[in-house]
Amino acid sequence: MKQVASLQYGVIFKKAFSQIDVFKAFVKDVIGIELEIDKVETEKSFTQKIGNIKVEFDLYAEDLKNRVIVEIQHQNGSDYYDRFLHYHCVALLEQAANYKNYKPDLTVYTIVVLTSADKHKTDVAVIDFDPKDRYGNALGEIKHKVIYLAVKYVDDNTPEMYRDWLSAIKESLTEQIDETHYPRPELQTVIDSIAKNLVSDEEKYWMIEEYNFESDKKKRFEEGEESGKLKEKLAIAKGMLAKNLDLNTIVELTGLTLDEVQQLI
Repeated sequence: MKQVASLQYGVIFKKAFSQIDVFKAFVKDVIGIELEIDKVETEKSFTQKIGNIKVEFDLYAEDLKNRVIVEIQHQNGSDYYDRFLHYHCVALLEQAANYKNYKPDLTVYTIVVLTSADKHKTDVAVIDFDPKDRYGNALGEIKHKVIYLAVKYVDDNTPEMYRDWLSAIKESLTEQIDETHYPRPELQTVIDSIAKNLVSDEEKYWMIEEYNFESDKKKRFEEGEESGKLKEKLAIAKGMLAKNLDLNTIVELTGLTLDEVQQLI
């Protein structure tokens, strides 16, 4: 077993997947295209902002020969369907030259890798932009796609071309990987690059920052949920008071304290 830094952290994910050979192999397995690129950009953004939201791509590469843009986004939050559809559309709209030509020069593929839980509990989901006729047949006009990969739900039924990648990412979340399970060279490169003894002080700093940010966000969400539940209970108690129900009965039915109920009188 090799001790590794978890790929749940953006800084570690970018470190592993920004390596050109790794990026190309992952993209080939996910979208079936052999990229010809000489660099992978991290934290890519456009100088001309589209809309009111700053968009920054974790990993970004353009292959002019194959006429494609590929973005790989790492996410461990809950809003990833809408967020990365927006990012995908920005990469499309950024190419628009003028009102006479709406066809982008490059096809855009966005791959989103989710390392936290998802309510749908599905390993692979795809937004396919190609128009379909009323029988469901694709017209072959638009190739753009968004592919969502949720590593926590990989299993034996996950398509083979994704399975090893998602399994390795999932295993990294435990901070150790059995490298004998992943003999493929590109996956060995990923595992070697995230070895704990190779994590720099700067990377450790950003891991801590991300951990604190996510913990704070979760705490605020939980506090918001609790506040919402309390408001709902108070509203129910008010309705019961209006019907002259006994205070002790209201306490028993709502779970509020007697003091909380009395403050509503």
